[in-house]
Amino acid sequence: MNPLLNFTGLPRFAEIKPEHVGPAVNQLLAEGRALVERLVAIDAAPDWDGFVAPLENGHERLARAWGQVSHLHSVLDSPELRAVYNDNLPRITQYYAELGQHAGLYRKYQGLRGQGNFKDLSDERRRVIENELRDFRLGGADLAEDQKARFLTIQEELAKLAAKFEENLLDATNAWDRFITDEAELAGVPDDAKALFRELAEADGKTGFKLNLQAPAFMPIMQFCANRALREAMYRAYVTRASEFGPATMDNTRLIDRLVELRGEAARMLGFANYAELSLEAKMARTPAEVLDFLETLAQRAKPYAERDMAELRAFAAKELGLPELQAWDVGYASEKLREARYAFSEQEVKQYFPEPVVLTGLFRLVETLYGLAIRPDQAPVWHDSVKFYAIDDRAGQRVGQFYLDLYARDSKRGGAWMDDAITRRRKGQGIQTPVAYLTCNFTRPIGDKPAVFSHDEVVTLFHEFGHGLHHLLTRVEELGVSGINGVEWDAVELPSQFMENFCWEWDVLKHMTAHVDSGAPLPRALFDKMLAAKNFQAGMQTLRQIEFALFDMHLYSDFDPAAQTPLQLLDALRRRIAVVVPPDHNRFPNTFSHIFAGGYAAGYYSYKWAEVLSADVYALFEEHGVLNPTIGERFWSEILGVGGSRDAIESFKAFRGREPTIDALLRHNGMV
Repeated sequence: MNPLLNFTGLPRFAEIKPEHVGPAVNQLLAEGRALVERLVAIDAAPDWDGFVAPLENGHERLARAWGQVSHLHSVLDSPELRAVYNDNLPRITQYYAELGQHAGLYRKYQGLRGQGNFKDLSDERRRVIENELRDFRLGGADLAEDQKARFLTIQEELAKLAAKFEENLLDATNAWDRFITDEAELAGVPDDAKALFRELAEADGKTGFKLNLQAPAFMPIMQFCANRALREAMYRAYVTRASEFGPATMDNTRLIDRLVELRGEAARMLGFANYAELSLEAKMARTPAEVLDFLETLAQRAKPYAERDMAELRAFAAKELGLPELQAWDVGYASEKLREARYAFSEQEVKQYFPEPVVLTGLFRLVETLYGLAIRPDQAPVWHDSVKFYAIDDRAGQRVGQFYLDLYARDSKRGGAWMDDAITRRRKGQGIQTPVAYLTCNFTRPIGDKPAVFSHDEVVTLFHEFGHGLHHLLTRVEELGVSGINGVEWDAVELPSQFMENFCWEWDVLKHMTAHVDSGAPLPRALFDKMLAAKNFQAGMQTLRQIEFALFDMHLYSDFDPAAQTPLQLLDALRRRIAVVVPPDHNRFPNTFSHIFAGGYAAGYYSYKWAEVLSADVYALFEEHGVLNPTIGERFWSEILGVGGSRDAIESFKAFRGREPTIDALLRHNGMV
């Protein structure tokens, strides 16, 4: 029995082996192609039950099986799994690209749209059909036959390049380490971080301390370590990953050039001037010019605050830290010292009040209060012994959904934090298939007999990803194509996640999710007030940094000329105009920017700021009526979380807020008014 061909329950992760991948893909691709040809051959006019439903059923099987393989490739990579993943990725890509160009399927969907009874279908089903027709056009279905072949080749190469980009970044991250025997070199580093470094060294059979470039090791050095030479060495290693400064086999430079080139070619084949125009076809924003105008306007509002932030930091570093020339590897360290001096607390002090079990209890309590739900531990096969699994039930005890929680960094796991879907809610026969989500972070694992403790920034990250999870899990839609996050415009997907971040700054929430890891004492109100006072510390710098990345992304895919400059030169030019923190010449940020080269955010990174306008405005209604108000919570569930992609995101926003969005709440939340 091949566990990847199990579709009756949860994934059987404990049983999945690399040798299962090829046979499962073979069978599912063969079944999918046979199903398509059978449905296309039916002479009768297409209808939902006879055409769309069986097509969705067949393709859901492939999506679920390959989704498990992709998930394992991200969280538990190995040479064997990577090999079979890369062997089968082109076949999966080819299959979906063929579907997007399949003339027979395209005609069937056109027939559905053209029937007189189309208007009698539910809003959800009409939306699915309209989205499918759009995706056929964007998939090359209207191209001439010779062009279709080229378009298909492009899609296959793009998939390979994106996978290789992510693998290079993981390998380059894991390739660097440093062993330290003299503890004095780690002056200023918190004890819990040094305990992690000891464990890492012991795991390699050595004494002393082992440093690496994963976040749990890298961040404490950059933020707390007084050893400037060590900060510089780690910074240089971090910002030159997957570049020409390392092994050629891990260099992403040429991959970036090729990704941009191929995406531009595909867009022009479809009649677009550039890839950004193609990308925006399925988003809220209509044109690259609209996005660029939005970003430039926000940059103008933020830059004075960012310049003030940087001037204050430089003055403090020169006077108090003996750093007259503030370098990129000094910014995090000097910022932490300035925060401590100005607000009389440190991030490390705060961190001790956020042990993992108490944080999770507080997070679940918030969700239960807002939406009338119950979250409890559940059982499921998992891919690593640190992974947890939970179930969500409603007031009546009915199952709403389930989710995996994979919190800790490890060598086999790509960096960052994300949510992905394992199973999507839909109606099947007389019953409802309940959704299942993956929630993944890269926090520091427990050290010794103490639980893991999270920085407040990590708590914010956890809430962010849980917001994505709720978007997937709390959908009330029953049609697969627009259920959960499916069919939601990309620049609206971040709304629920960024909305959840706001609760991390509410005393009525935090007081239920803190207990000092040693004493068990709750977070003192006085310390919370200091945190709140420091909430917008360097908000201008942080905002401008995100705008810098978003402008780079949008220009790269809209008006970039590779004959005139390289992507790195484009970024450098933007930095000279926008940034207040200009990194050194050896910084190769594009080579690690997996969001836009391997993660689906190409010509879409602006979505974070775009959706932040929406989320801040949404949260303002909670502020007006009480942030733990279950009536407003139910309204948010009904009008935004529950509707999935069944209607335009702007219509969902207006249904909740009663008006168009404004930027005011975002500026207020960031202290830029």
